[in-house]
Amino acid sequence: MRYTAQFLLSAVGARQFPALGATEVAFLGRSNVGKSSLLNALVGEKAARVSQTPGRTRAINFFSLVDDKQRPRLVFADLPGYGYAKISKSIAAEWPKFIEPYLRERETLGLCVCLVDSNIPPQARDVQLLEWLRAAERGFVVVATKVDRLSGNERTRNLAALEKGLAVEEILPVSAKTGYGVRELWERIEGVGTRE
Repeated sequence: MRYTAQFLLSAVGARQFPALGATEVAFLGRSNVGKSSLLNALVGEKAARVSQTPGRTRAINFFSLVDDKQRPRLVFADLPGYGYAKISKSIAAEWPKFIEPYLRERETLGLCVCLVDSNIPPQARDVQLLEWLRAAERGFVVVATKVDRLSGNERTRNLAALEKGLAVEEILPVSAKTGYGVRELWERIEGVGTRE
């Protein structure tokens, strides 16, 4: 099904979250892993602003995906990146006050898309995120971004290392640049269902 993305709002606190409605899909990952680029590749338009500066997203940005009859079918939530040293500690300290409650308590959150960079080894912060999501009993899929930068052998080797290091059975390789793997990710997202 074809969707059109409409920017809803940016939230820096739980009181600013949109009203509960369509199933939500959260995009999480380290700064500069390609969350906004992947979100744009999924919807086929530049809905999310892409910055070359890591750590630029400092709020949860919500996008409503509507069908051809303008009915909301899904909501994408683009979460702030983590793990970038140049972001001030005061800002980073504020994130758990609204990100953790969103991930733990949001009733309409159907899937967490956890992005990792296929070009670098597993990172401790990514391991911590997946452990946290397991403890919170949140469904997630791990997506390895930027696979267009790897040769076939490198891709196989790096994905195997990520699966082992992150203790997951499967990682979906994608490239926002070439569109590789985007259809498979869409199948996972639509598999969580839509609320009527």
